[in-house]
Amino acid sequence: MTLMKNLRYGCVGVMLLAMGAIAQAQSWPSKPLNLIVPFPPGGATDILGRVLSEALPSKLGQPAIVENKPGGSTVIGVMAALRAPADGYTVLVSASSSFVVLPALRSNLPYDVEKDVYPINLSVTTPLVVVTSADKPYMKLTDLIAQAKAKPKSLRYTSYGPGTTPHLATEIFAGAAQIDVEPIPYKGSSDAILSLIRGDADFGLETIAAAGPQIKAGKLRALAVTSPTRSRFLPDVPGLDELRLPAANFEVFYGVALSSAVPKPIANKFAKAVSEAMSTPEVKEKMSAQSLEVANKGPEAMAAFMKAEIARFKALNKRLNIQLE
Repeated sequence: MTLMKNLRYGCVGVMLLAMGAIAQAQSWPSKPLNLIVPFPPGGATDILGRVLSEALPSKLGQPAIVENKPGGSTVIGVMAALRAPADGYTVLVSASSSFVVLPALRSNLPYDVEKDVYPINLSVTTPLVVVTSADKPYMKLTDLIAQAKAKPKSLRYTSYGPGTTPHLATEIFAGAAQIDVEPIPYKGSSDAILSLIRGDADFGLETIAAAGPQIKAGKLRALAVTSPTRSRFLPDVPGLDELRLPAANFEVFYGVALSSAVPKPIANKFAKAVSEAMSTPEVKEKMSAQSLEVANKGPEAMAAFMKAEIARFKALNKRLNIQLE
């Protein structure tokens, strides 16, 4: 008898919790959302955050404010999002570096991406573009590779620090091309691109969104895109299959996530709003203007993609042995 009573009380408790979560989701959101971007202003992640901050209010009825929190190879911003109250008002907008690269290559991360992060939307993707100053002598990627082979470690590339996208993508490229190059760390794409224009660094791997304006202005020279084929945004720039460097393939994704502690009814309501925002013609047009391809994959698809990418980078690291501590 006592057991039956306990079971009944347990079932009632679960039902009350579920009803409470549903009621909480129905009233959410009742205040502005904070979109944390763990990068400085100006890059592709920041662009996604700001486009969403403009598109989400019409879907949710509340403002969405971007807060840039760069540093620590994105860990500072990620942890700020995960340590905030789990009420759905603090959102992480980040790149593959936070979602798959660091989880695959670092053993001392203060977060477990599979346990602590709830994927919301894999929003956009882009290849990187290998760029150099227009004043540098490298007219083709083969020129840069030849110089790097002639003088190992003499060429320097732009990085945002160990474990960030430019660092990892460049090391993958260097491994495929069999060259040895040295990183120069910068806070983000804005500083890195200024360095490239000045010629302080020999080359860099940047997003088309970040480097595109300077390529069009003739201040940077594009040598290759890190996708198998050419990008529609840089149709005159060769892809890696043309250059016989398929092992250097590297495409970046940018997406949205919440803390896994956020009640699922709220998380799912937010995921629906983000998906609707990403599917609007206005958002697609803005993303295309920034050389970003809209993917708009929901929670399950994003989670599956992250799992596959983490496995890929772990396998890759057995060959490259990149140390990220």
